[in-house]
Amino acid sequence: MSAEHMHLENQLCFLLYASSREVTKQYKPLLEKLNITYPQYLVLLLLWQYKKMPVKQIGLYLHLDTGTLTPMLKRMEQQDIVRRIRSIEDERTVNVVLTEKGEQLQQEASDIPIKIIDKFGMEIEQIEQLRNQLELLLDRLNHQK
Repeated sequence: MSAEHMHLENQLCFLLYASSREVTKQYKPLLEKLNITYPQYLVLLLLWQYKKMPVKQIGLYLHLDTGTLTPMLKRMEQQDIVRRIRSIEDERTVNVVLTEKGEQLQQEASDIPIKIIDKFGMEIEQIEQLRNQLELLLDRLNHQK
């Protein structure tokens, strides 16, 4: 193996890291208008899709531990975007649901995915291929644990 494999520009991890930061940066001005952060947007995407979800399941979907997720959900509750409700069936389970304000944000955020895709400057097929490759990579990394 040559020394080139040690060059920064040849590191897949660096390209993933830098790309992730740049993509997230593209979301920032769009999300600031809604007064939410990118991680909060991800929580909202799940709740807009599933309506109600246990905190633990949100953490699994987003690859976040409860130490990261709980303070974020508390802030979202203070902003009146979500409610955390302890399950009647199992008191250990806390479900997260949208408030009326959280539901209204869905309409306000509806054009964000299209605006972000436009910024990529890629064909839909290319974006789908990239997404599929990243999903495969994430799945393989998760199964190594």
